[in-house]
Amino acid sequence: MKNNYVLAISLLVSIIVNAQNEQVIQQDTMALGEVTVTSSRINLPFKENSRTITIISSENIKQSAATNLADLLQQEAGIDIRRRGTAGMQADLYIRGGSFDQTLLLIDGIKMDDAQTGHHTMNAALPMEVIERIEIIKGPAARVFGQNAFTGAINIVTKKTTENGLSINLETGSYNQLNGSLTATSNLENSSHIVHLSRLTSDGYRYNTDYDNSNYFIKSIFNKKAQAIEMITNFSERKFGANGFYSSPTAINQYEETQNSLIGFSTQFFSEKWQIKPRAYWKRNQDDYVFVRQDPSIYRNLHITDKIGTEMNASYTSSLGVTGFGIDMSKIYLRSNNLGNRNRFMTTLFVEHQFKLANNQLDITPGVAATYFSDFKFHAFPGIDIGYRLNDNLKAYGNMGYTYRIPTYTDLYYTDPTTNGNENLKPEEALSEEIGIKYFTPTFTVSAALFNRDARKLIDYVKDNAPDKWDATNIRDLNTKGLEINTAYYFSINTFRQNLSLGYTFLEDEVKALNVNFSRYAINSLKHQFTSRLSTQLFKNISQNIVYKYAERTTGDSYNVWDASIMLNIKQFEITATASNIFNAEYYETNLVPMPKGNILFGLRYNFN
Repeated sequence: MKNNYVLAISLLVSIIVNAQNEQVIQQDTMALGEVTVTSSRINLPFKENSRTITIISSENIKQSAATNLADLLQQEAGIDIRRRGTAGMQADLYIRGGSFDQTLLLIDGIKMDDAQTGHHTMNAALPMEVIERIEIIKGPAARVFGQNAFTGAINIVTKKTTENGLSINLETGSYNQLNGSLTATSNLENSSHIVHLSRLTSDGYRYNTDYDNSNYFIKSIFNKKAQAIEMITNFSERKFGANGFYSSPTAINQYEETQNSLIGFSTQFFSEKWQIKPRAYWKRNQDDYVFVRQDPSIYRNLHITDKIGTEMNASYTSSLGVTGFGIDMSKIYLRSNNLGNRNRFMTTLFVEHQFKLANNQLDITPGVAATYFSDFKFHAFPGIDIGYRLNDNLKAYGNMGYTYRIPTYTDLYYTDPTTNGNENLKPEEALSEEIGIKYFTPTFTVSAALFNRDARKLIDYVKDNAPDKWDATNIRDLNTKGLEINTAYYFSINTFRQNLSLGYTFLEDEVKALNVNFSRYAINSLKHQFTSRLSTQLFKNISQNIVYKYAERTTGDSYNVWDASIMLNIKQFEITATASNIFNAEYYETNLVPMPKGNILFGLRYNFN
């Protein structure tokens, strides 16, 4: 692994030296720094934010050698996607060492949190064909999004239709994978629409890991000539064998079906000083879990969670700066044969203001969010961002904030033969700090950040004696500190654009005194994580991508994984081959579920113009 570090550092030094001498002559180079981050009430260009934010553009998605969102996010430093099987069929999302319950996923700004359990976060993942870009906000984000953004948030921004078109895609590969999708776009005089249908099936890479996944997505914009109204709808259904996915690895006959539904409406009002964005939405998640697939009567859980919400976000620009504020109200309903029938009402008020001083070189943005829960009463989480622009391309920044998450219904009420929930649990809390620096040019970007998080009252399942049941308890205090570096270099060979991206994250977890005999949740963060992607094009119609990932967990387990893809364009056809784990690494990401050995997926896409 030391050789890997030496190679990475050498590449980074070489890139920096070359970047300083690079002439910016490519007209098609993406000015990433000018992309406006939409997941905030105060809209700012990417490079002007005083937080650690990563943008995965549509171009990056094409170059990722990933066929689904879980595989794509795993290539980002600081993101830990713990997958079970292929195609992201079941995966958990972690940011900077937090748990899957401490991360928030959004779609076009709509919060996709699930009150039952964070295990369902990635059920809301959209097909790659409808994603325009992904905004990753790391660090305390509760001040911006409310609870659940304990360690960060990820906002999926969907595509807007600008032309008429139709795309048909067929894929086949290892484990009898057979995938098909259709994406249609229509840009009419006073409305535009994008419709996506897809189905993914496989026999599985080992016993009882077969799956059948269907996706249906529609995004429409009506009344474009006047007050445009945007509608987004999505339905995803997953059916999969879950050999060892949960409980003990010996539970080889588990099975699960999930359905995730979303419909939302939004619009925007603009004036010289005002920007107002109202939104209303309904989200549902259904989860049917069976312990023994061949005999559901042995043990079965069925949960249905509905969330109905409305929010209004606004900003006002004055001589004193920009003020952002908003209100978010939602009602949650849960029906479950294990957790009971529950409901919760939530209201969150947000306010922040950005001051610009020292000839606009210094920006200071304090803010606070206050939330009322019908079952957890009032909670407030203030924070502040500070940034200083050293020149047009270089900025130093820091931020600090309180963050928290309330227990899920699984934490509170779940029971089975080995586990007891605890309805008296308190919210988890943390104070997080971060300092960083970022440098941008059209051909080279680099960012580095140091961060620290002191978390209290973390929920763990503990017991005194081996035969006892696990009891949910606010017992764990944890300090997490770390370093994160990201860099990307764009260059040309024979007029063709190339890209090299590198990322590294170091995490150190320190568990405070934990006076229990048995603890279920051992800390298993990514202590060292190195990611890299080389995207090249040497000929007009052929491009290729190589992805390398190194991970070392706090338990000492480590692994190296290589992925690759190649794409051939022939007029309206795209022919692709995507290879995963090409050197047959043996490794686990979670729960002792072995990841698949080398496998390949061939694709053929036809685009009607």
